[in-house]
Amino acid sequence: MPTVLLVRHGRTTANATGVLAGRTPGVELDEVGRRQAEEAGRRTAELPVRAIVSSPLQRCRQTAQALLAARPAPCPTATEKGLIEAGYGDWTGKALKDLAKEKLWKTVQTQPSAVRFPGGESMTEMSARAVDAVHRWNATLAAEHGEDALWVAVSHGDVIKAILADALGMHLDAFQRIMVDPASISVVSYTDARPYVLRMNSTSADLAALLAKPAKKTARSRRSPSADAAVGGGLGAGEAPA
Repeated sequence: MPTVLLVRHGRTTANATGVLAGRTPGVELDEVGRRQAEEAGRRTAELPVRAIVSSPLQRCRQTAQALLAARPAPCPTATEKGLIEAGYGDWTGKALKDLAKEKLWKTVQTQPSAVRFPGGESMTEMSARAVDAVHRWNATLAAEHGEDALWVAVSHGDVIKAILADALGMHLDAFQRIMVDPASISVVSYTDARPYVLRMNSTSADLAALLAKPAKKTARSRRSPSADAAVGGGLGAGEAPA
């Protein structure tokens, strides 16, 4: 199955001022966010990405455009509603410091699976549609480009945390343990056996080295299904046995 690079959008003024932007239209990257998106573009420019798929919100589309602009050759792009920000409903546009005083805030922190935002979406609905979107794109790109296809999903902090929690086999109630910074890149490789989380919240790692395939496989390694986990931890991504 394919590998997805989960890219959070760069910083916005709402992020910098502590406002929950949610699905508010017209929220753009600020100067720092544009630089962050450009850096993410440089880090992914040489990877064999088959598609860049973005949340329809402007800050994600701007980040996706920065990724595309850094590439030496054109790459198909698309928007995906399943990757849109959580529907925060009546919380949208409010200051986080004020929301922290709400009774629901503690539940968001400790039991997000029980949360439905007033006038908005539940956290379980957000998680389900985001994970479904990733699996649908995995299937589409595997059919078009093969099981080793690599693609980018540009989305939002809580959405990416939910996708990572699912890949890690974590209950949604534990997803607040995961950090996803602006313009960070997390990498999940899906197999028939299980997903493998190769990177989380990365802002500087060499992704080309991480995703490199071994140049040569031994007879022993060819007998082992590629989806199997290496007992003892193995050599690490991109390494081949001596």
